[in-house]
Amino acid sequence: MVPPIPQLSLQPIVHFVAETLLPTKHGDFRVRAYRDLTDGSEPVAIIYGQIEQGSNVLLRVHDQCLTSEVFGSLKCDCADQLDFALKTIRDAGGGVVIYLPQEGRGIGLANKIAAYRLQEDGLDTVEANRHLGLPDDLRRYDSAAAIIADMDLKSICLMTNNPRKIKHLLSHGVQVESRKPVKTDVNQHSEGYIDTKVARMGHALDSSSIESMLAAAPINDAD
Repeated sequence: MVPPIPQLSLQPIVHFVAETLLPTKHGDFRVRAYRDLTDGSEPVAIIYGQIEQGSNVLLRVHDQCLTSEVFGSLKCDCADQLDFALKTIRDAGGGVVIYLPQEGRGIGLANKIAAYRLQEDGLDTVEANRHLGLPDDLRRYDSAAAIIADMDLKSICLMTNNPRKIKHLLSHGVQVESRKPVKTDVNQHSEGYIDTKVARMGHALDSSSIESMLAAAPINDAD
């Protein structure tokens, strides 16, 4: 386990709104809704089983992808990753998916579509963002860390391939005890997108350790 970097906050980051039961095609979940006090967005925690005060709890922090999750786009694997996470926590008997409304790695839907248009001319996802004058990745994870604290999770097994996500959660004091890679199918439309995540952003599709991911990843952050 990589030790977290303690970070003190004098102000609450999220406000709990309500919890309800939600029957889905993957099973019956509990959903806890929050309001992010920084930007007004509304993240949710999708919970299976009784996980409060648990250790090494299966958890995915998942960022919204309207194009794949609603429109059925084949250009990325985001919808498949969400399905993987929900099925995994159901089959394990417990876990959480924290769903954050951070479309297009935080740049928003319209900018994401503009980046898609540039990719038609041969740019990869990183090059397209930079061509638009946007960061490679604008997502923040302080709200996810606050939700983890609100559920009183002692430590987590993070379902991710992304070293940046691990780095940010650690920086906000989350105990990341272990990692589970997220495995999805690749198609002719998503192959380049996934290859870019590995080559340009350090994503690990195998069972690489957290330490090796953080050491090798080209994480470009202003923070």
